[in-house]
Amino acid sequence: MIDRMTKYSFILLNGEEGALLDQLQQLGLVDITRSEKAVDEESSKLSGEVDLIQGLIQGIKGISLPEDTKPLTYPEEDLVRLVGGTLMHYADIQAKVAALSKEESAMEHWGHFDPDVLRKLSEAGVPVHFHTLPAKQFKQEWQEEYALDVISRDKDHLYFVVAGADGLPGEVTAPQRDAAAVNADLQKALQAQATLQGIIAAIKERLPELEAKKRSAYASLDRYLAGQAAVPAAENTIVTLVGYAPADCDATVTRALEDAGVFYLQEEASVDDRPPIRFKNNKFVKMFEVLTDMYGRPEYDGFDPTPFIAVFFMLFFALCMGDMGYGLVLIVVGLLLRKVESFKSLAPLVVTLGGATVVVGFFLHTFFSIDIAQWECFAGIRGIFLPDEIAGYAGGMVLSLIIGVVHLCLAMIIKAINAVRVHGFDASLGTLGWTLLIVGGVVVGGISLTGVMSSEVTKWVVIALGVISAIGIFPLNNPKRNKLANVGLGLWDSYQMVTGLLGDVLSYLRLYALGLAGSMLGMAFNDMGNMVLGDGSNPILWVFFILLVLIGHTLNIAMCALGAFVHPLRLNFLEFFKNSGYEAGGRKFNPLTNNE
Repeated sequence: MIDRMTKYSFILLNGEEGALLDQLQQLGLVDITRSEKAVDEESSKLSGEVDLIQGLIQGIKGISLPEDTKPLTYPEEDLVRLVGGTLMHYADIQAKVAALSKEESAMEHWGHFDPDVLRKLSEAGVPVHFHTLPAKQFKQEWQEEYALDVISRDKDHLYFVVAGADGLPGEVTAPQRDAAAVNADLQKALQAQATLQGIIAAIKERLPELEAKKRSAYASLDRYLAGQAAVPAAENTIVTLVGYAPADCDATVTRALEDAGVFYLQEEASVDDRPPIRFKNNKFVKMFEVLTDMYGRPEYDGFDPTPFIAVFFMLFFALCMGDMGYGLVLIVVGLLLRKVESFKSLAPLVVTLGGATVVVGFFLHTFFSIDIAQWECFAGIRGIFLPDEIAGYAGGMVLSLIIGVVHLCLAMIIKAINAVRVHGFDASLGTLGWTLLIVGGVVVGGISLTGVMSSEVTKWVVIALGVISAIGIFPLNNPKRNKLANVGLGLWDSYQMVTGLLGDVLSYLRLYALGLAGSMLGMAFNDMGNMVLGDGSNPILWVFFILLVLIGHTLNIAMCALGAFVHPLRLNFLEFFKNSGYEAGGRKFNPLTNNE
């Protein structure tokens, strides 16, 4: 749900806003309306400092050190300057080591020689030419015809030199120095690299200190931007600031402001104020707020779609994956993500989606694309599994359409409730008419299929629903407009609703299609593995079987997970949001605080 906000208007003498902002930053509960980006040279400088420190942190974290690296002491200096210089030197030495290693690899075949001697021979008219050829192309008679000496050879190539006249193939550029000199430079570079690695290991131990510097720099930027939001008045003698805080924190905020002797006006925030949006959800729903933020937070008079996304995205994801085994893999992945700092916050969501996939995969009776309904251990509970066919159609397809109808009906109910809440009953008759017609028709049709109502009663109920709904849809869809204009608009809405709603319902077939595609591909990998395994008598074939099945299902899980993320988002962001009337446009609650 959307948390209610209280608006605070501050009136201060010019120059006093700094002390107020410092107090609010310590309090950490008030969102001062301010820019989120740099607005002048000073804020650009502060923003650059934040980006610099963040880049240094990522650079240090991204360096992998040998396990036996021991931290080295270094001259005490500014930490940010130290990290920046160390990263630059380390990048240079890494490039130098790579270049020398490549040069050494190219030189190892030529051994030790004196470049000065080669130069003097060339000046005396006896140049020395260097050649390399595949061994099968080398002709032994060349050694009789030329002043040729084979220096070395490997499995496939020969390396030789020719003094004087030369017309042989495979000539390469003459080395500028010998292998010993290159190796000496390489060892020096490796020593310098090891020293820098020791310093980096020591810096890694001070990463918390660097993180604290980043938070401090960010707090300074945030504080500066809030100060720039102050509006001067009365010929710059006073300034005004506007902030918002959750209504349930009023007592804490007002007590802090009164202790500070600040003059302020307090009132309940309204839609016209465009206050920031803070969600107030339980721990389960809060995991899915990241999905709502991908689309955008609602306006202040809107509704929080996160609870509905939490339930239906989880269900849709599980249907698209559709496999108990894949769900178990996701749970393991989620538990492992808890150890990765950058993905730690997503770990609970991955575990939750994996658990939902296990439950749904059980009812779809699929475990790594194997039909567990055929297992004898489940013989007594096969009745709870989703049947292969429902009314002559694929069970998964029927289930997907039923879920789609329920999802859209819920969206229309939410739209009707929110319309009445925001615009009033009279202005919402058109929306109420469509909701009554469609949702009521679905409910009556469902009850009729159970046999509770006779066909005659069902007919009169449907007629009554149609008549009542038509009154709202056509003549009364907008009480402020001419009735004939309302009828025309109602006819246009009817066309859009019929064509759009049918397409929306059919969109939910993707849940069945994705689940079926993943299952069929998994079965194909299983069949390929069984073909390789044969009768299982050859132990070596078991190795190939395991590798094939393991690699195949890993690829299938990756593809299924991608589809199971994208398509449920589409069903929520397009079909559900469109039919529920959800509109994004609110900004996230961002209190002025010392914490990032």
